[in-house]
Amino acid sequence: MALRKILLHPDPRLKKKCEPVTEIDDETRILMQDMLETMYDAPGVGLAAPQIGILKRILVMDVVKEEENAPQPYLMANPEIIWASEEFNTYEEGCLSIPEEFADVQRPEKVRVRYLDQNGETQELDCDGLLATCVQHEIDHLDGKLFIDYLGPVKRSMITGRMKKRKKERASA
Repeated sequence: MALRKILLHPDPRLKKKCEPVTEIDDETRILMQDMLETMYDAPGVGLAAPQIGILKRILVMDVVKEEENAPQPYLMANPEIIWASEEFNTYEEGCLSIPEEFADVQRPEKVRVRYLDQNGETQELDCDGLLATCVQHEIDHLDGKLFIDYLGPVKRSMITGRMKKRKKERASA
């Protein structure tokens, strides 16, 4: 397993729609494990393939934050929301591709997701709370959408400006 470099906004690859995974092979499983290791190392609760420059419909997540609790990783290929509640929830979201920036985003409170697991088996998962927010956030990445796209133009522009400045500072360091 290897840690992968996480792309930072603005990067054009983060705005592209990803291609479906055609088969779950060893290469895909290795990618999923690398993504999981990269997410844990960051640290974060979710990571989508485009965030490491791979335009495939793959995401990983684990919303267990307490160290005394066992990890509950989900590795998903071709995830799709097949049901969403009419009730909404607001959660302060952040993103590994937009570090140190947070904003309240409103999303459906509960969702059901269908996906292929690391063995190529079709699974369905009912999500609520942070898990529902996380899976929707990561699926957005697969469609080229960032959490800041839910914000007004002024706030989105301010965050993008700060990110450009941070990227410049990191490049010259």
